[in-house]
Amino acid sequence: MASSREVFVGKVVSLLQHGVSVSLVDLVSTRQANLYAELLATLGRSDPKLGETPPAMYAVTLRGRKYPPPKRKQRARPAVLDAWFYPMTLGQPLPTLPIWLAVDHHVMWPLGTSYEEACRVLSIA
Repeated sequence: MASSREVFVGKVVSLLQHGVSVSLVDLVSTRQANLYAELLATLGRSDPKLGETPPAMYAVTLRGRKYPPPKRKQRARPAVLDAWFYPMTLGQPLPTLPIWLAVDHHVMWPLGTSYEEACRVLSIA
């Protein structure tokens, strides 16, 4: 039976293969797992920003893209995985993530502002 983490990673892989942009915000500081590192391993990719020991807290936006088909007889080119990775530390400002709405259009998502608004609405600040 697959673990819930493996199922989640599988769902993210499927979304990326269908051209859907995915953002992960992992704020759990009580374990040393990194879903982004697991996702990259599943895809057979790496990210030098992860380092030897991937951080437990981070935010990342990913998008899968396919190159357009070649115009002449050329070898097909591989798909591209774009990633915007931000390690996070307690007490430091939260990053702003790009959220891709289309191949050539994105908006910026300020996590800090979103967090403050959620705390205000839920009366937990």
